[in-house]
Amino acid sequence: MQLMQKNRCFEGEQRIYQLESQHLKGFTKVGVYLPPAALEGKPCSALFYLAGLTCTEDTFAIKAHAQRMAARLSLILIMPDTSPRGENVAKGDHWDIGQGASFYINATQQPWAEHYQMESYLVDELYAHVLQEFPIIETQIGIFGHSMGGHGALTLAFKYPEQFKSVSAFAPICAPSICPWGEKAFSQYLGADQQQWLAHDATALVQQKGQIFDEILIDQGMDDQFYDQLNPEKFKQACLEVGQHLTLRLHKGFDHGYYFIQSFIDDHLQFHAIQLEKVAG
Repeated sequence: MQLMQKNRCFEGEQRIYQLESQHLKGFTKVGVYLPPAALEGKPCSALFYLAGLTCTEDTFAIKAHAQRMAARLSLILIMPDTSPRGENVAKGDHWDIGQGASFYINATQQPWAEHYQMESYLVDELYAHVLQEFPIIETQIGIFGHSMGGHGALTLAFKYPEQFKSVSAFAPICAPSICPWGEKAFSQYLGADQQQWLAHDATALVQQKGQIFDEILIDQGMDDQFYDQLNPEKFKQACLEVGQHLTLRLHKGFDHGYYFIQSFIDDHLQFHAIQLEKVAG
């Protein structure tokens, strides 16, 4: 990992790294916030944050205002880009497909399959890199995200609970196999077989996997302009059916954007700190 930029932030450092990814077949960037404890070399818990459609490794760092609480709680924040990038990487015909819109899955269809291997990049490659590079307690790593990234956080948490010990989301796409965003992305990335889609659908995964986490936290704005795409009630029902405890908080007046995330980011960081402390025993 090559350090490209660093800025002092609440006695910690906000950094951007570049690395060459074997899975993405090219260079990619990742944002990292190191709290003061990490800069001193003390072991810290860590959170992966997956951003939404059109975002980059910078978006959360600039807009979410997470660093103050992360510094206080000694949480390292890992913020990957939302897709592979580059002139040789396939682009979509709209903002909801292609670069900036990977849905954090491994594509099987052309022209996407060569570079769009985001699931493997995150859980195999980036995960190993950050463990090697930073003083992270391996048994205390969580994951969260927003919108498309909330979908990614939920699905990866249920598929890889040995790696991600806590999970939360802001306005996640909870059932992508039955919403226009997901149908468009999955049909192009994965093909026409809808059974293949279910391996990347949080509602289907919780029905399949059952109860894994002590608690899941989801915040959802009631004035979200994309509410019809998100289906939080379907995810809630699936959790109820299998005994997976979920706190789904619905907030009047809040939309889909980062002002909403700013309003509740401290709650999510504190939630993860508590859940990861439980894992530590």
